Amino acid sequence: MKNRTNNTMLNPHYQQIWQTVQLIPQGKVACYGQIADLAGLPGRARLVGKSLGKVPKDGWRGQRVPWFRVINSQGKISFPPGSENFDKQKHHLQDEQVVVIGSRIKLKEFQWKPDLSELLFSLEF
Repeated sequence: MKNRTNNTMLNPHYQQIWQTVQLIPQGKVACYGQIADLAGLPGRARLVGKSLGKVPKDGWRGQRVPWFRVINSQGKISFPPGSENFDKQKHHLQDEQVVVIGSRIKLKEFQWKPDLSELLFSLEF
């Protein structure tokens, strides 16, 4: 995830997405569409992907945004296998004990399933 920018001229929904992604626990993953829904942006899965490419280098609100915990709805890493970003994402996930076989993660085992109270007290929107 290379293209980092300052916070001027960012889509106003990016911060909602980043805040939601920051809630994904270590060792869990979420799908782009799931993050869009939880961030109050149903149907905006592509916006989630775009926003993750715009996370500032130093994170958001002093915390990193764990972009690598977001995968596609098929349970796969979306970057092309063998690419630098694919290898980086796979490595980060494996460091958190997420099993990645090829490009696939078993959603039944590793998908984040937050409860309502976790979201109500953590999100600001």
